[in-house]
Parts: sequence; structure tokens; C-alpha cells
Amino acid sequence: MSSVTPLKRRDRPFYFSKSEFTQIVAAYSTRVARAEWRDYALDHTPKVAFFSIFKHSQETPIYVIEKHRPQGKEAPLFMLRDRKRVVARSSKLSTILESFEKIPKLVQS
Repeated sequence: MSSVTPLKRRDRPFYFSKSEFTQIVAAYSTRVARAEWRDYALDHTPKVAFFSIFKHSQETPIYVIEKHRPQGKEAPLFMLRDRKRVVARSSKLSTILESFEKIPKLVQS
């Protein structure tokens, strides 16, 4: 008879917590209301959780919020990436979400 072995902590998928997800969706929904963003996707690996933001649903993401699994007793690392570079990096999600306000916006008349 075979036995089921539990996944080790480092092998289990890594997710955003409920409070983190709530903060991200609140920031996301304000941009959706302004018609700046249109769609999002969630993904996870054993080491990183991803929240991808799309302007159009059939494009590559314009931004990706990443949460990296901590090593030992460290706090998780959050990163905000655009298509080409890391925009912000912090151990606090609120700092990452504040970075959206600093990103230049296209003004249309």
C-alpha cells in the first residue's frame, strides 16, 4: 500500500494572504473605474505569487505584483514590475501599491 507524503513547505504553492489580496484588488478596482486597466490574472509557484494587470485582456501584463517566499524568518519581498524593469521593491505591500501613484500617466485632452 502506498502512503501519501505531505508536501514540504518549500514545495507548496505560495499565495497572497486574504488581507494582501484585498489591498491589491482595492487599488486595482480604482484603476478599472478610471478605465485605465481592464483585466487581471493570478498565478503562483512554490516560491512566488503573481498578480498580473492588463490594459487589454489579450496583451502581456503592463504590471506584475510579485510576492516572494521569505527565507527563514524574513518578511516576504514584494516587487512591482512593468514590462521592462522593476519599478519598486519592498517588504511592505502598501509601499508597492503607493508606487502606482508615482508612475506617470498619459494625459488625454
